[in-house]
Amino acid sequence: MSADFKPSTLPLFPLNSVVFPGGRLPLRIFEQRYLEMVKQAIARDAPFGICAIREGAETGTPAVPHGVGTRVRITDWDMPETGILHIDTRGQERFVIRDIHTEPSGLLVGTVESVSSEAPAAVPDDLELAVEILRHIVDEYGDTHFPAPHEFDNAVWVGYRLSEVLPLKLSTRQNLLEMNDSVMRLRILTEFLKKQIN
Repeated sequence: MSADFKPSTLPLFPLNSVVFPGGRLPLRIFEQRYLEMVKQAIARDAPFGICAIREGAETGTPAVPHGVGTRVRITDWDMPETGILHIDTRGQERFVIRDIHTEPSGLLVGTVESVSSEAPAAVPDDLELAVEILRHIVDEYGDTHFPAPHEFDNAVWVGYRLSEVLPLKLSTRQNLLEMNDSVMRLRILTEFLKKQIN
């Protein structure tokens, strides 16, 4: 945790998914509280926070989010029909929720502190399998799903991208998001890949 980051307030969007820094997540917004949040984010070019749900559901009563989430920015939006917004978001840095309150609209607003970015790290030779598999996935799905720059020599980037695309449980993805050891994250993912292959 870095002392450079002061707490700030951030609207929160609890989802049954985890966003990693640098990752892309398209969303379909239709609930009033989130339509308002997104409209304000677009108008102010402001971020909001995406957190995985610990208890509850995506719609209705505000869900209880996990304590670590990712700040995202809207990179593109469209309103194909009245009352429904399609947005593209890009993950920025992770944050820890220090406090949380619910607005009258049902929107959760957190007092959050940013988590220091992980420093780039080389991919150890014994984990090259992870890089090979990610290269195949990126070649197949292209830049739309994996915005450039591609950093196949960086264990942080490789680990984040694999954590997004592999068929992992939500709780596993959350644990991988909360880790600050990029090589350990990649080791866990490589073990998972080996089990899938065997």
